[in-house]
Amino acid sequence: MQEKINAIKNEVKKIIVGQEHLIDALLIGLISEGHVLVEGVPGLAKTTAINALSRALGLDSKRIQFTPDLLPSDVTGTEIYNQVEGKFSVKKGPVFTNLLLADEINRAPAKVQSALLEVMQEKQVTIADTTFKVDEPFLVLATENPVEQEGAYRLPEAQLDRFMLKVLVGYNTLEEEFEIVNRVAKNGFERVKQVVNKDDIDAVKAKLHEVHVDDAVQKYMLKIIFATREPKAYGLQELEEYIEFGASPRGSIDIYKASRAMALLRGKDFVTPLDVADVVADVLRHRIILSYKAEAKGITSDWIIQKVIETIEAP
Repeated sequence: MQEKINAIKNEVKKIIVGQEHLIDALLIGLISEGHVLVEGVPGLAKTTAINALSRALGLDSKRIQFTPDLLPSDVTGTEIYNQVEGKFSVKKGPVFTNLLLADEINRAPAKVQSALLEVMQEKQVTIADTTFKVDEPFLVLATENPVEQEGAYRLPEAQLDRFMLKVLVGYNTLEEEFEIVNRVAKNGFERVKQVVNKDDIDAVKAKLHEVHVDDAVQKYMLKIIFATREPKAYGLQELEEYIEFGASPRGSIDIYKASRAMALLRGKDFVTPLDVADVVADVLRHRIILSYKAEAKGITSDWIIQKVIETIEAP
């Protein structure tokens, strides 16, 4: 399993310098069948990393460029009237694929974003009166620009909650950017080739179920979740005025799945508190709804998560 995982990583690294955290997050989403939202300013190789992953996996992939004039039917598909036959036929949209790249998803209004709600949760799409299942594996890898940028919409809470992970991508280090410029200046980037097939991916996903989670570690995960809902009960009274709503039950499920996937990426067959701590920010940062007072003071969900991790005792 480790050889297959390393082979995928090495292929992606042919054109992605640094950004180890992003690559790991994409693999966690793939292994545990969770959708991934990647946020960062333009030009940080968010889309490039996702395209590289799809080529290394050899899965069918499609891309939707979200724009303000996009319609829900442009995502899911629609019925078209055939004048010759005198009846309607279904034309499926780009959502019918294995890896769906939703590029700049917050450039489109909520009506379009909500077109993905059903397929992300139920792995099916309803067009008119007919429901169609999408092929397995199905994974939405979405990129978004910071809300502060012009022309960006805030994603609805229901949409955000369907993403297992929200990853923040920052700038490369000076050394990494030096390497990027050198590669471009010389021969450009190497071509990414397919290194695994669907059977290999299924085998890795099956191995995930063999990763052991001790009861003490599982309760540690749940204490973190419950501390975002009832901070006072966990000695975090100072957070109470900053949290409007804590993490949903999906957060509990996703932190469990992501922790197991992280352990598998590290070549282990059991989860440690360190694996939990390393995924908790990505799992929860988009699920904690901040109060007006928190936003006014510049308090972020990452700051709250850090306070929780520091307070909840690891087993």
